[in-house]
Amino acid sequence: MTEPKPIWHSLGHSVLVLVYVSLVAFVMSHGNQFFGPKDTAWTPVGVLMLFVLSAAVTSTLVLSRPVLMFLDGRKKEALQFFGYTVGWLFVLTISVFVVLAASK
Repeated sequence: MTEPKPIWHSLGHSVLVLVYVSLVAFVMSHGNQFFGPKDTAWTPVGVLMLFVLSAAVTSTLVLSRPVLMFLDGRKKEALQFFGYTVGWLFVLTISVFVVLAASK
């Protein structure tokens, strides 16, 4: 089976980042309904754990493939894939802001 073109493969990684961020945003915006309106000593622990988890998930989606390519000696392809992924993330971010502005 042939590997998809890097530009489309990187789009998939970027869309997965968008999906993950959307899920985290949903949990954060409905936190009072899920966990109650009163903060406890566990609230900052939960928020920091979510921050660490989010950093791990998103960095894995953005960096794992380029790092593996780089370590495999495919340096130019690794930088290209990383660039495509960051470019797609930029496009998706602008799209989210356009949707926000249009829904105002």
